[in-house]
Amino acid sequence: MRPKVLAGALVLTASLGAVSAAPPRTGHLRVNLAGYRPADRKVVVLFAESPVKGWFVVRAENAANPPLRARIPPRSTGAWGRFPHHYALDVSALREPGTYVLEAAGTSARFEVAADALREWPGYFLEYLRQQRCGYNPFLDTVCHPFDGRTAYGPRPAGTYVDARGGWHDAGDQLKYLITSSNATAQLLLAWQLRPSAFDDRVDALGRLAPNGDPDVLDEARWGLEWMLRLHPAPDELYHQVADDRDHIGWKLPQEEQSDYGWGKGGYRVVYAADGRPQGLGRFQSASTGVANLAGRYAAAMALAHQVWKDHPRHRAFAARCLQAGREVYELGRRQEGFQQGNSFGAPYRYNEDTWADDMEWGAAELFKATGERRYLAEALHYARVIGATSMVGRDAAEHYQFYPFTNAGHFALHPLVEGAAREELADFYRANLEAAQRRADGNPYAVGVPFLWCSNNLAVALATQALMYERMTGDARFRPLAEAQRDWLLGRNPWGTSMFSLVPEGAESPVNVHLSVTHLSGRGVRGGLVDGPVYAKIFASLEGVTMTEPDVFADFQGEAVYHDDVMDYSSNEPTMDGTASALLLFALADP
Repeated sequence: MRPKVLAGALVLTASLGAVSAAPPRTGHLRVNLAGYRPADRKVVVLFAESPVKGWFVVRAENAANPPLRARIPPRSTGAWGRFPHHYALDVSALREPGTYVLEAAGTSARFEVAADALREWPGYFLEYLRQQRCGYNPFLDTVCHPFDGRTAYGPRPAGTYVDARGGWHDAGDQLKYLITSSNATAQLLLAWQLRPSAFDDRVDALGRLAPNGDPDVLDEARWGLEWMLRLHPAPDELYHQVADDRDHIGWKLPQEEQSDYGWGKGGYRVVYAADGRPQGLGRFQSASTGVANLAGRYAAAMALAHQVWKDHPRHRAFAARCLQAGREVYELGRRQEGFQQGNSFGAPYRYNEDTWADDMEWGAAELFKATGERRYLAEALHYARVIGATSMVGRDAAEHYQFYPFTNAGHFALHPLVEGAAREELADFYRANLEAAQRRADGNPYAVGVPFLWCSNNLAVALATQALMYERMTGDARFRPLAEAQRDWLLGRNPWGTSMFSLVPEGAESPVNVHLSVTHLSGRGVRGGLVDGPVYAKIFASLEGVTMTEPDVFADFQGEAVYHDDVMDYSSNEPTMDGTASALLLFALADP
């Protein structure tokens, strides 16, 4: 029979007619490599150097069902690099689970539809985080950095020993930051609260393969919490960074530390106190003005820990410790409103965070949930109005980590605690960001709504997270397609056709040669690490020490932004601990 043609729709056909002969390859296809759930919006990107016309066909593998056939849209959605013609092929009508092959312009792409398409992904992210552990590292089965550390700044004499063992290495290097770890820990706990069924119990508290009765996500969150508690050894003390760029002396396994911070090679590492003032022991000074960014996120994590464990017999005492620490550090933030930035020694790069009211809002909201004390609720609303719509979401430019943590979880935490106009106000803050991001997404063929700054993948995660938080707050699903487009970008629907998570999905294109000492030197890969992601070509060209060790396999697909699966490209191919934790929260939010 002749196929029935409906504008923009897929239709069943028993005969492929003229399209059964394989035409020469003229285009490329990009899909979500992890697969789609039945209700997901499913848009495949077709691109080519010349205009493409005609039909595309979708076949179900190993099934007797007839193929689906629809016209390629007549208009291009824009250009990328040397490919001026892109087309959005919408196959959302496919809801039956199975493996499908889409054929168009002489090429094809496979994709899955399955209710559990994303079921294993939280486990992948936790696998990567365990590999980042400092102290006992289950990936290497060894202990590293037992001498962390000796103080700089703060109330104690310089060089005083403070126990700062544990925590996570930040990225491909082996520094440790409260800036990122506080956010990662809080996001792990929030993910558990939102979707406990997404997490399994496969490892023990040390990360070894032996179930211990606690979900792995809570084991990992507790690893972060224990380190954070060590950084607060007295009510008026808080430490925020272990080591600095003196770490960057070449490839090294963490247990073979050779950096020298003044106490001998491989010895004590510096621990910076959070004093709210500019810091820097070398050429470069931070621009710090206070400690409230750290204090707010610290309080949020500790209050969330109390909420999670307060009724658990084995963890009740720990929950009480966390709540007390959260209260104390929150007060440090009240006394020193402002931001504490990261410190560098000899390199010009640092974490340039300069927002803080969003963090205090989050901390106050979670403390109110934990205690019921109304002063925290009033303070949360105050800080919400101070920060307003300020966020990285919707922005076109920023310094490195300037608007960290990129989306304000405080508005989401506070929203159910207030009523009426205050609720509308919080939702409006999110909506303004999302509308700006939507305009950016509408201007490119991949519907990616973030600029290609350093750590652009973290920005894509934040945008998708804020869109889904907004939907949960309001019931307004208008930004769900925007969230799904960012997810698909991270999972392979991008110019390079690669997942942005190391070694997953299995058998698909994904980062292999990541900028990570542990995997580079051990020869063992680790699944689930979110790499920094594409950066503008001009940023890549400007960075110090970025080189290419092999020919660029993605050379044909580079454009205004570039991505390289190369071990020496720390700007686009370095996995980050906090970005991976943020992805875990996103996947928990997205899980129906």
